Amino acid sequence: MRPALIAGGLAVLASMALALPASADSWENAAFYAGADLTGTKHSVDLTNKQCVNITPAKSAANISAADIEVFFNADCQKGSPGQPSDLYYVLGSLHQGNFPFPAVSYRVR
Repeated sequence: MRPALIAGGLAVLASMALALPASADSWENAAFYAGADLTGTKHSVDLTNKQCVNITPAKSAANISAADIEVFFNADCQKGSPGQPSDLYYVLGSLHQGNFPFPAVSYRVR
């Protein structure tokens, strides 16, 4: 690679690092959305709460945090497809977004 290109890339990264807030907690957030593709009513996630949380059905979510979020298609963080017990659940990883195969109705922050 060209030295100028590398130096330019490093300068951009350095300027981005300076723009970040001092505390990562101030920019971390996650939310569930009633519609697919992050549309519809938004339900914010309390990233400090590690307990199971039941929510109104959500078809998508975004996670801009260092935490992973376990997403369940049954109430009370029970694994399985809707109304059917199994090992099925979804993990919304750190810095990810996605649409769910079934409406999400509960979650737990890891």
